Amino acid sequence: MFGNESPVFAFRGPFGIRVEIAGSFFLLAFLIVGLRVTSAEQMIWSLGLFAVLAASIFLHELGHAWGCRVQDVPVRRIVLHGAGGFCERATTASNRQQELIVAMGPIVNLFLWAVISLVVEALWFRAQSWDSYPGEEVMRVTWLLSTAANLNLFLALFNLIPVQPLDGGKLFQLALIRVLDPQRATRIAGIVGLAVCVVWIPAMMVLYLSIGWILFFIPSFRLHLGMARLRGAGGLRRRN
Repeated sequence: MFGNESPVFAFRGPFGIRVEIAGSFFLLAFLIVGLRVTSAEQMIWSLGLFAVLAASIFLHELGHAWGCRVQDVPVRRIVLHGAGGFCERATTASNRQQELIVAMGPIVNLFLWAVISLVVEALWFRAQSWDSYPGEEVMRVTWLLSTAANLNLFLALFNLIPVQPLDGGKLFQLALIRVLDPQRATRIAGIVGLAVCVVWIPAMMVLYLSIGWILFFIPSFRLHLGMARLRGAGGLRRRN
């Protein structure tokens, strides 16, 4: 659905890679900003929250692009849409190349989580040395940074769920191909993906009711059923 959208606008990003912004990305912005705003001040902080999310998603996809670049795999484009984004290669990559390419997305988010968390800890440590209680603006900046850290940790863990087309599903299948023949690896990855699909919607409802987050992503039951029945191999072969 989201991968077939026409871009609203595009620009050249780092490494000269074309970056496309889909219309559904602005729908995501509206749901985060427009539905939460009751004052101008709240709008500013909601915009800040969306900016953190947008930057985190973009850097995640840029991590994939970097994994391509260092292995001389050309990148066609990066697309940001309502369900997140994706990095599209211009050519195929071997399984070994894909391992680094796929892993770099979550690695970037984990790196951002670690660095921002250290900054937050440093701010709190500095604030404790002040004679007076930290001002409201300092508290809000600290809150925004803490949110950025937690968001990047969530993105990393979420993307490591073993279901296609998330990074975790691809890495799981790639890991299986290292020790099993491709067909058997695909079947196992498909069966695990089917199990995740069954619990996905109830889990997303719990997530929304607990923290109020909405995810515009549902894994394909048909794709994983086809993998479990050996209809396609999720784009992977024993090609090291």
